[in-house]
Amino acid sequence: MKKIILPTDFSENAFNAISYALNLFKKEECAFYLLNTFTPSTYHDKLEEFNPGQTDIKDASQESSLAQMAELQKRISKKFKNPKHLFVPHCAFNTLVDEVERIIDKENIDLVIMGTQGATGAGDILFGTNTIHILKKAACPILAVPSNFTYKSPKRILFPTDYGIVYQKEKLKELLNIAKQKRAEIELLYVSGGYELTEGQLARKANLEEILKGIPCQFHIDTDNDIPDAIIDFTFDNKIDLLVMLRLKHSLIGRIFSKSLIKELGFNLTFPLMVLPYDTKN
Repeated sequence: MKKIILPTDFSENAFNAISYALNLFKKEECAFYLLNTFTPSTYHDKLEEFNPGQTDIKDASQESSLAQMAELQKRISKKFKNPKHLFVPHCAFNTLVDEVERIIDKENIDLVIMGTQGATGAGDILFGTNTIHILKKAACPILAVPSNFTYKSPKRILFPTDYGIVYQKEKLKELLNIAKQKRAEIELLYVSGGYELTEGQLARKANLEEILKGIPCQFHIDTDNDIPDAIIDFTFDNKIDLLVMLRLKHSLIGRIFSKSLIKELGFNLTFPLMVLPYDTKN
């Protein structure tokens, strides 16, 4: 059974991401961990001094979290009736980033699906602080869903690559699973900078082609743009439904991802972004 964390602050943005998850995996057996974290103002500045597992911290924030979680479960049950889906509610006195990391490790989570923003996000900024931190740190794939995105089955998936690593099928499994389940086509985009592929890149491209065997794929080269512009231009020109990127420490795309790409995409992304970690425990 697939295990997926669904963080929520009980906003409509968060519910939109939950709806996307339940639609995306409606044919698969899944355990969804509905996660809300709270840091009561009394303790906010001294959170490090408290153990998130303590049970004696009972205040209005905790009561509100539990009550809203119960309402969320009722709303999900009313809108989505799927015997393949199990829901595990979890309210925790902790920061969202730390609790997500803790549950990923404890429960061997496969995927985190969350909104790009919470209830208090500024209207002109796509990625909220929590989303950015989780995208950059989480040890499992993260799928971030824009708040105004209406679910549609992903049929065209953009996967930018510089062919800088030897690809591993296991680390691409969420991409492969979605592509197979939704009968999607993967568009692989290489931004050349005017250079031909080296022998090493050609070998790694062949390795990737072998992993993707059986999935419809198209290989593209952009010779004119830098990576952020190439990705943005391609998504608008080709009706992309899902952008999938690797998070690496040492590749060209990895360096750009960690520094500026999220910021660049934040003003342009109108569909979900999935980030696959390749730098975990390196």
